Amino acid sequence: MAPDPPAVERDLGPIRSEPGSLLEHVAVAVFGIDDEDRVCYWGPGAQSLFGHEARAVLSRPAAVLFPARPEHPERPQHPEHPEPAPGAPTTAEHLTERARTLGYWRVRLPALHRDGTVFDCGFRVFPVTGAAGGTVVMGLASRGDELDRVKTNLSFLDALFETCPIGLVMLDEELRYVHLNQALADMDGIPLAEHLGRRMQDIMITSDGGEYQRMLRAVARGGGPVVSTLVGLRTPGHPDRDQVRSVSFFPLSGAGDTRRGVGGLLVDVTDRERAILEATAARQRLALLDRASARIGTTLDVRVTARELVEAAMPDFCDGAVVELVEWMAEPEVFDPELPLVTRRIASGTTLGPAAVELVSGLERVTYPPGSSLHETLRTGRPLCVPVNEEFVTRTVVHEERARLLLDSGLTSIVIAPLVARGTVQGIAMFGRSAARPAFAEEDLSLAGELASRAALCLDNARLYSRVQDIALTLQRALLPSAPAAGPHVDIAHRYLPGSHVTEVGGDWYDVISLPGDRVALVVGDVMGHGVPAAAAMGRLRITAKTLARHTPEPEALLAELDACAQEAGIEWATCLYILYDPHTGRARIANAGHPPPLVRHADGTVETIGDVLGVPLGVGGVAFRSTEIDLPEGATVALYTDGLIEARGQDIDAGMEALRGQLRGDVGSLEEAADRILAHLLPDTATDDTVLVLARVRRAGGR
Repeated sequence: MAPDPPAVERDLGPIRSEPGSLLEHVAVAVFGIDDEDRVCYWGPGAQSLFGHEARAVLSRPAAVLFPARPEHPERPQHPEHPEPAPGAPTTAEHLTERARTLGYWRVRLPALHRDGTVFDCGFRVFPVTGAAGGTVVMGLASRGDELDRVKTNLSFLDALFETCPIGLVMLDEELRYVHLNQALADMDGIPLAEHLGRRMQDIMITSDGGEYQRMLRAVARGGGPVVSTLVGLRTPGHPDRDQVRSVSFFPLSGAGDTRRGVGGLLVDVTDRERAILEATAARQRLALLDRASARIGTTLDVRVTARELVEAAMPDFCDGAVVELVEWMAEPEVFDPELPLVTRRIASGTTLGPAAVELVSGLERVTYPPGSSLHETLRTGRPLCVPVNEEFVTRTVVHEERARLLLDSGLTSIVIAPLVARGTVQGIAMFGRSAARPAFAEEDLSLAGELASRAALCLDNARLYSRVQDIALTLQRALLPSAPAAGPHVDIAHRYLPGSHVTEVGGDWYDVISLPGDRVALVVGDVMGHGVPAAAAMGRLRITAKTLARHTPEPEALLAELDACAQEAGIEWATCLYILYDPHTGRARIANAGHPPPLVRHADGTVETIGDVLGVPLGVGGVAFRSTEIDLPEGATVALYTDGLIEARGQDIDAGMEALRGQLRGDVGSLEEAADRILAHLLPDTATDDTVLVLARVRRAGGR
């Protein structure tokens, strides 16, 4: 049988196995052996496999394709095997004999390449009857290592579909199930056979508006692969179980006569995603607590602390929040669940619409009837989550209009957390969520309890501080002069400004003392420290100074006595400035115990600093005080002040002094207006220290 000349001329190369399969890249040699065991057909693949050209091998004995026959033809022969016995059938004769006897024979034999190398080869041989009645044994041959690779791959694929825990699927172009493994059937809860022929959308039911199906159709049309995409779904086999799967799909090429479609791998990651969500939520809760710890309690102001709690909770934790303090009639009062609960709303906020804004901010004093959810929270001392429904509204809200606002607010659930610190119920905090958020979980109740506990401690500290502050302010106001009168020769304007709400009451003080002979003593001082101790020390020094002024004519002697009093009272550091003015002479004697120096504004607008005498503060002891004497002309204005007026954070004290001098150089017609102007220009809104300012305009007796 002669070769096909056109095929040889076109040099088609080796014949390949069926395209689109695992055998696609395995070269197949085709050859024929006639009745005389000679090569009668030689295909291009045979030339590639054995190395012989057709003209060199046709009509030659087929034994040229094999090394000497081994003892067992079914086994590959090593090139170093000994020659077979004379007269024994050759390998080619054995091959053709088995083909004619069996009709088809498959065997692995050593083959001989033209270059003399021996290689393992797989043969499939079968007889073909010619038109003249003769038979030809046709052979198909491929390298053994290539066949082994294909067999390994096929075995792997079989094992993969049988044992792989990952869902494997093959879909046709219409996204119908063609092939799948048991792992995917178990995932779906539907027998494997019931999948075949059904569309994937009938099994994997998603609520993504068809996005999943559009993705699959894009892959089926030859688009790029989709890798590790998360899909949420349910299946008819598990209708009550939400699943999350990580899916990867790739197009099937449809090479040869294989089907086009989509191949895919699906992994159930529901537990993993749930764990990730829970871990993420836990991290978010911890982060919220961390931020809340930094933001709540920055001041000792009750309203500011409550507002900080609301701001810390929104919008990360809730859509609306309120903080309310319980109005106890007496303290400590025992909570009675049979009585109405009256609270005072001190902070609120919401990210929802107008109805919610009116709900949380439109009321300051709130009354809850007995049996409300708030009563239950205060009774148990634990946070409580309640749905916003007709039953809750009826039990909780007294006024019909407020009840309607609550139902229209958009809130669907509320967590009520008690504010309890040191065994005392401070009030309640309420956190609400709308339907746009997940409902409160058990972990959210714990978080609400943590937020409330931290806020309650800060609120209790603020409440106790406010009480101490009120006592100190009351004491200080009682000890300071309310309307000092200086007589006919000195006009006075005085101001005392306590520090901001974050600062305790200080020890600043002043006095104007009328003395015999029309003399006037001006005193200003500052006790180191804050709170009740500073206020008490200030009062003691002021009263002592006023008493000494009537009996001690010399300013330096008065400061010496005041210093001894401070040491006896344990006052470690206090400053004091004492000025004694005599209108008959126009002279003023000044003694200073470490206080900022007085300023004198003359009638022409010039300002003089009296800094000749400073001295050491009271309570130090061991240093004698001295005084200086100056002339105060008619109409001169003396300014006495404490360091709160000239000291500011980030500003040098000299700059503060120059600013005060600048203010005094201006028009000082009315002392009251001048005092207000000076404070307005020099004191920042963030001032944290007490401030005293005394302006005294002097006139000489007899108008001299």
